[in-house]
Amino acid sequence: MPKNFLTRGHSRSLTRTHKIAIAGVGTLGAAALAFSAAPGGGQTATAEAAAPAKVAYSSEPIMDAKAGVTDQLTSAGQTIAAIEAKQKAAAEAAAEKKAAAAKRAAARATAEKKAAQERQAQAQETASRSATRLSVKQVSTKSYPDNLDGWIREALDIMEAKGIPGSYHGLHKNIMRESSGNPNAINNWDINAINGVPSKGLLQVIPPTFQAYHVPGTSWNIYDPVANITAAANYAADRYGTIDNVNSAY
Repeated sequence: MPKNFLTRGHSRSLTRTHKIAIAGVGTLGAAALAFSAAPGGGQTATAEAAAPAKVAYSSEPIMDAKAGVTDQLTSAGQTIAAIEAKQKAAAEAAAEKKAAAAKRAAARATAEKKAAQERQAQAQETASRSATRLSVKQVSTKSYPDNLDGWIREALDIMEAKGIPGSYHGLHKNIMRESSGNPNAINNWDINAINGVPSKGLLQVIPPTFQAYHVPGTSWNIYDPVANITAAANYAADRYGTIDNVNSAY
């Protein structure tokens, strides 16, 4: 019996305490549940931590990304334009360089052609002079007798080399009429002598005529037989066509 009393007494004491405790816990639980579920500025750190993450809370990031892409496209466009401009400038410079090179090549070709023509003309002139010198040399080295026949024949060879017309007969007949074949003959009585320029030599040539019609390669001495004949024949060719056409004083 005492055991039961103790048990019952203890049971009743625990029941009150438990009721108080359960009431307190219930009150606290209800308050906690109400606090955690209540919206507004009174939320605690626990409530804030439970809130979902803000994924797209503003349009600014999207706008910034769009602006960045636009800037990149603009920069890329500018880079391409700069590359194209550089390529165009390089192409134009290459074309100008090519045109300048072609112009220089054409100028060189023209200069070379002109130089070649000048060299050819000079070569022809040199060849002509060489032929003339050879012809004169051949005439001068040929042996002629020192008499009227030899003088006429030597004069005829020189005249042929210089293109002066005349024949042996034409020269001989005029020499005999003018000086009788005397290379030192001089006329001191005709109009030329009166004027101070007497006729001299085989074909009686006055000094001014001799100097004007002197044939290169012959002597400048008016009394020289070959020089006198060739100068007179040269004068007669200029005035009468040939010494053969002269049949009197000329």
